Amino acid sequence: MVEIKAFNRWGTEGIKVDDVGLQRYITLTPTFVPKTGARYAGKRFHKSKVFIVERLINKVMVPGHKAKKHVISSGLNTGKAQTAYRIVEKAFDIIEQKTKKNPIAVFVKAIENAAPREEIITIEYGGARYPKAVECAPQRRVDIVLKLMAQGVYQKSYGTSKIAYEAWADEILNAYYLSANSAAVQKKLELERQADSSR
Repeated sequence: MVEIKAFNRWGTEGIKVDDVGLQRYITLTPTFVPKTGARYAGKRFHKSKVFIVERLINKVMVPGHKAKKHVISSGLNTGKAQTAYRIVEKAFDIIEQKTKKNPIAVFVKAIENAAPREEIITIEYGGARYPKAVECAPQRRVDIVLKLMAQGVYQKSYGTSKIAYEAWADEILNAYYLSANSAAVQKKLELERQADSSR
């Protein structure tokens, strides 16, 4: 039986998700062409069955707006799948050179490290608003960390001399090493600190 590899280079054999809560939501089954093409867009919870690298490529294409500012996400971001594919492949190349490890394993560990466990919701009670700490659902944890990574990378590479794939490699490596230079780790710590103070 032929082993399918991501980008025809990196296999997923032996990669394990240590975070029990995320095991069902980080899919490590590679595909020949990581482009489902929104086939399951209307099907609830199906995105968690999509290969995690494909989800990263989708997030590179469409990172979403940050704080209702659409400067990057509108018009300039055309969603070219081939460009996003190349960016992720080159980023994984850099990660492999720097760590001498399987970049998919590094990426999975980075997601585990940067996924927030708690967040804040606002409750309105008698005309006053109060923040309340709630646990983050496992699927939402993966969604949030991919969004935070994508937006952090765009902030660092947009309008600067830094190339997109270098910024992605740095972001994933910083999250892997739990460094404060990672935008996703920074935001995670901030969210959990706010949740802790509003108990």
